[in-house]
Amino acid sequence: MSIHIGAKQGEIAPTVLMPGDPMRAKHFAETMLEDVFCYNKVRGMLGYTGNYKGKRISIMGSGMGMPTLSIYINELVTEYNVKTLIRVGTCGALQPHLKVGDIVLPMSSSTNSHINKLRFNGMDYAPTASFKLLMNAWEEARKLTSRVYVGGMFSSDTFYNDDPDWWKKWADYGALVCEMETTVLYTLAAKFKVDALSVLTVSDSLVTGESASAEQREKDFPVMAKIALEISP
Repeated sequence: MSIHIGAKQGEIAPTVLMPGDPMRAKHFAETMLEDVFCYNKVRGMLGYTGNYKGKRISIMGSGMGMPTLSIYINELVTEYNVKTLIRVGTCGALQPHLKVGDIVLPMSSSTNSHINKLRFNGMDYAPTASFKLLMNAWEEARKLTSRVYVGGMFSSDTFYNDDPDWWKKWADYGALVCEMETTVLYTLAAKFKVDALSVLTVSDSLVTGESASAEQREKDFPVMAKIALEISP
């Protein structure tokens, strides 16, 4: 048992899917896994383990933002020997061709956070996905939907920004979407020599103002979980 995760040794699988919302973790686990049990309720961050097509898989919420996600990644890898981390989360579109429900597989993640400048003494680090997971996810996603995109993205330390046009510079440089976690996911995966990928669903658009409801965010985006489960080792 670690500080923030109440699981006993052996209760967490080597592969963990990590939605930000713990209720999405509960929904995915109860609707997509078999023989499911809950291994964590500490701080309401629900975690489950079950079986998917003969594979033992865990699904656990990560909360919102890089500092929170980094706590769970550190403990999952160092205390529970997790080898594969797949974020299944929502994101905001920065490009006009992206619509609510589209799947985005980020190759790399830019950021306005200083989390890596602190780690690398002021220098820039380019966090990137596991190529193996990325390729497998692309192939699996193409079986399920024609609306899947691969490219760079942006992870922010802030959700509400005083400048309504803050995102346009990132869009001009080709960032597909924005969210608040992937930079630290890819960074810590590199540090710990494990595999990581974000499989994201567009839930709103900064270009058009289109937005999904809270209930849709929790329950109506199963394709990203299906992709993640299919590519899990």
